[in-house]
Amino acid sequence: MKKRTGGRKYGPKASKKVEQTMRERKHGTLRSGRSGKKVTSRKQAIAIGLAQARREGAKVPARRSGR
Repeated sequence: MKKRTGGRKYGPKASKKVEQTMRERKHGTLRSGRSGKKVTSRKQAIAIGLAQARREGAKVPARRSGR
């Protein structure tokens, strides 16, 4: 396994995206992609934010294989 040597794991754009999705969840406006159901889980909100950031090309580690 490759060792990381300093530096940030997540870029500022990724952090902004997660912040935005967390706010949406708090206001009750965050919806799940495929089913369109309301998201109430904190972990799910973070996952959605990171996925959006990835799509926009932000610095976010790739998803773990096996998922």
